[in-house]
Amino acid sequence: MTYDFQVAIDSADPHTQADWWAETLGWTVEPQDAAFITSMIDQGYATEAETRVYRDSLVWASGAAITHPTSGLRVLFQTVPEAKTVKNRMHFDVRVGDEKREAEVERLTARGATFLWRGSQGPHSWVTMADPEGNEFCVA
Repeated sequence: MTYDFQVAIDSADPHTQADWWAETLGWTVEPQDAAFITSMIDQGYATEAETRVYRDSLVWASGAAITHPTSGLRVLFQTVPEAKTVKNRMHFDVRVGDEKREAEVERLTARGATFLWRGSQGPHSWVTMADPEGNEFCVA
């Protein structure tokens, strides 16, 4: 048996994180339907406090998702009240290849990522970084 799934990432600002990761991975931020959100408020299923305006559009405040352009794989960024305090138990590996790694590290650093350390195991090497909210990921 197989299951459909998504990866959910805790965030302080899910919309900003979704934008950052969509650009990083070449994925797409899922649009949110402002008319649908308004209808949910009008029908009493949601409140205005559960929404916000982001990039001039009404969105759900608590989450934003990105999707892979062809496979439909999905990552959901969701609001949590507490800040990140310890190392991730799971992380993304952004695989660009040895020849593109340093340029990608420079590009991501310029966009707000933080260099953490370099690692290697046998013939494989990578750079561990943190996204703008401090979530670790590797560029390999």
